[in-house]
Amino acid sequence: MTVGQERAWERHWPQLGREVLDLPAGPLDTEQWFGRAAPVVLEIGSGMGETTARLAAAAPEVNYLAAEVYQAGLAQLMMRAEEHGLTNLRLLRGDAVILLTQHIEPASLSEVRLYFPDPWPKKRHHKRRIVQPGFVSLVASRLVPGGRFHMATDWEHYAEHMLKVCSAEPLLRNVYSEWAPRPEWRPVTKFESRAHTEDRNIRDLIFQKVDTE
Repeated sequence: MTVGQERAWERHWPQLGREVLDLPAGPLDTEQWFGRAAPVVLEIGSGMGETTARLAAAAPEVNYLAAEVYQAGLAQLMMRAEEHGLTNLRLLRGDAVILLTQHIEPASLSEVRLYFPDPWPKKRHHKRRIVQPGFVSLVASRLVPGGRFHMATDWEHYAEHMLKVCSAEPLLRNVYSEWAPRPEWRPVTKFESRAHTEDRNIRDLIFQKVDTE
């Protein structure tokens, strides 16, 4: 980490962050952690936090959880949180699957966001992609009825895979007939700009949890 990131980590991590593997057994008490009851949004893979900080700042009415494995990215996000004066953001370092499986209650998330996950473009690595039937089923189980699973990718084959897998999940329905229009509220990152420069189309998918009652 840079010197600035190390300082941000020392200053803010005890309050804003937790290690997934160090969480006590059972559901994460978001109301206690945030100090209020509010809809909970989980972003998986917040990277360096550029998008995450702006999204959290734009929605002060939600409790925003950001899950990421890289310490430097979380430290950078805390620097951005300090810059924006955010009070509705908390960070989790570790495996999102463990987090969802062991520490997120069923029907407790208003939205799950997965923006530009590692595409693992080589065919022999496709099994490493996070969007697989088991993962999608897990996400769907943690959403409240009407809750949304929003994905974005710049890899065409991965987008097709996401569409196929999510369409096969009985608890989810596609909000659109196929691809979702790019939301104006999702900031354009340097990563996304580079994808445009390299002539890769950005595809958004938004699935909603059906109400089974």
